[in-house]
Amino acid sequence: MDYVGIDIGSTASKVVVRGGTDKSFVLPTGWSSKETSLTIRDKLKDDGIDVLSEETKVVATGYGRVAVEFADYVITEITCHARGGREIAGNDCAVIDVGGQDTKVIIVQNKMVQDFLMNDKCSAGTGKFLEIMANRLGITLQELFDLAKTGEVLSISSLCTVFAESEVINYIGEGRKREDIAAGVVDSVAAKVAQLCRKKNLPPKVILTGGLSGSSYFTKILSDKVGQTVEPTEYGRYAGALGAAFLAEEKSR
Repeated sequence: MDYVGIDIGSTASKVVVRGGTDKSFVLPTGWSSKETSLTIRDKLKDDGIDVLSEETKVVATGYGRVAVEFADYVITEITCHARGGREIAGNDCAVIDVGGQDTKVIIVQNKMVQDFLMNDKCSAGTGKFLEIMANRLGITLQELFDLAKTGEVLSISSLCTVFAESEVINYIGEGRKREDIAAGVVDSVAAKVAQLCRKKNLPPKVILTGGLSGSSYFTKILSDKVGQTVEPTEYGRYAGALGAAFLAEEKSR
């Protein structure tokens, strides 16, 4: 049997296959989640995995999960990220997921979701904010982090992405150093994520998932603001898809 987890995010779609085949890949979501799901289906078929076969079970999650028409089960992001995060952490933990459109803090205790909090009303503490600011500075997201490491933090106080972008434009107009602006942008996102975290009692083990999960620079800043260690995770961007793949196996039993 093959167990497939598909996490259709707002900006990137992640796929994890377990069982008879072990593989994972990521691709841009694009404008249509449905078209992306069909691209994933075709890519899996090229790799010898037929999502329509009785020998394959599929769980879809994420922003565009309802668009995956061939999924055997559709499960919420909270459940899948908690399951994947617990697998990555190796035990009960707190999962901080900084996604493209939202940020989630999930508390996992006794292998179950004990509590969670989600910021899905504003993009200021998400990956979308970083993407917008990187575009405004004329650099890639990776270049934003590379510059930020060498800069001095410039305060970005606005809670709204639109007004924060105006602050960045003003800094550019004043001739401020690009690395200082970049440092301010990253610090601002970390501060907003930490603000969300402080609303919950975090356990000793805290991991970061999502697109920023591999950044030791971001997790260090976030750790300082949260007041405890937040661990980067190499496989963290696949947490939702990984959890979905495990749930596909568990549900099929």
